[in-house]
Amino acid sequence: MSVPLPVVPRTAQELDDPTAAVCLFRSLADPARLAILRHLALGEHRVVDLTGRLGLAQSTVSAHLACLRDCGLVTSRSEGRSSVHSLARPELMELLNAAERVLAATGSAVSLCPVYGEERAR
Repeated sequence: MSVPLPVVPRTAQELDDPTAAVCLFRSLADPARLAILRHLALGEHRVVDLTGRLGLAQSTVSAHLACLRDCGLVTSRSEGRSSVHSLARPELMELLNAAERVLAATGSAVSLCPVYGEERAR
């Protein structure tokens, strides 16, 4: 059984300025980055591991890992001639799991949204 995390008090300024949250969600708004994060939730991976599992080019995986690392969501460490990547913040998976619950509760409403839905993404 998981224990709920304490609620961190927020200042009025933080609540009025959603910039950081918007940037976080933008960093997650790519199917490849989400797939990479899901694999990293299972444990550490090298780029070659991720390319094989996701069917993406090495350059694509490396670019997305750099983005996620720059956002503070992924860390890496050297191991021999390669780097091993892992989640920097395990709370990220709690966020993604909560998003899946919201999506399950709203059905296809987000997909049908005229502004952000699937038709708009094409």
